[in-house]
Amino acid sequence: MQAILAVTVPFFALVLFGYLAAQRQVLPEAAIPGLNAYVLFFALPCMLFRFGSSMPFDELIDPVLIGIYAIGALLLVFFTVAATWRQPGAARGVDLKNAAFGALVAAFPNTGFMGVPLLVALFGDRAAGPVIGTILTDLIMTSTLCIAIAQSHQATGEPGPSHPLASISRSLRGALTNPLPWAIALGAVFGASGLALPGPVSQIVKMLGDSATPVALFTIGAVLWRAGQHAHSRTPVREYLPVALFKLLIHPLLVLSLGLLARRAGLPVSGFGLTVLVLAAALPSASNVSLLAERYGADNGRVARIIMASTVLAFASFSLLAWLLGGGMDV
Repeated sequence: MQAILAVTVPFFALVLFGYLAAQRQVLPEAAIPGLNAYVLFFALPCMLFRFGSSMPFDELIDPVLIGIYAIGALLLVFFTVAATWRQPGAARGVDLKNAAFGALVAAFPNTGFMGVPLLVALFGDRAAGPVIGTILTDLIMTSTLCIAIAQSHQATGEPGPSHPLASISRSLRGALTNPLPWAIALGAVFGASGLALPGPVSQIVKMLGDSATPVALFTIGAVLWRAGQHAHSRTPVREYLPVALFKLLIHPLLVLSLGLLARRAGLPVSGFGLTVLVLAAALPSASNVSLLAERYGADNGRVARIIMASTVLAFASFSLLAWLLGGGMDV
């Protein structure tokens, strides 16, 4: 456990430092979007490109692990929507748009800003492959599905004009403007073809990639503080804490169960790959979902509190799960 905490304490401490820096105005609020853009468009793509170009393609893209994770994400999305959507005449729950964004928070871990560097720090570079597979799944499938569900109804929660294909198309276009899948794909092309960047360009990519981990963690904290400041509602605990627990407990349990079922069915599921996949699912919710909720007119106060609760609780839950699963890594 001490070895696990030696890694997780600094990671979560940097998130806390970012939150405090924004709260105390050491980092001006106006600087937070720029800091987020630096990580998303420069540092993180360079880090993912380096992993993609240095790994064999079959380690980078494992269809069995991606399938396990994707099925788990789908099940969690539909479970969360069903558990939180307010049915006619019910006293509790939220409308479909907010149920969909709650499902996105429950099923979309912070794999980009936190998961890749954290799991690589815990288990070495080979952990990057399974985690990168989860990033692609969430950016292309999970976010597209949840946004399409949210856009299928009007803001009032009443059925609006039904254009599911148009909603899916808009969501996919949004996913494809994210630089992370393109950085992974470009890295995979370089790795498969044996191409190499010119020396100075390679050094620039290395420097930007090396900055990704500390800046991304610091940015998570700052974004969490900003999301709380821009929340438009005060959400009761009963409406956000259960969804945070879905993220931290049910999501990894689903992935673990599906992985064990797949192994029993004879599919090639390594203990190491499944361990990394389960821990990726156990990460706190992606902080940028609060920005999406704000953009689409959902209850960003509820979303921000789910993300905050999952991030605070994940220090204990993720560290404990990493310790429990550590012994099965090489199975």
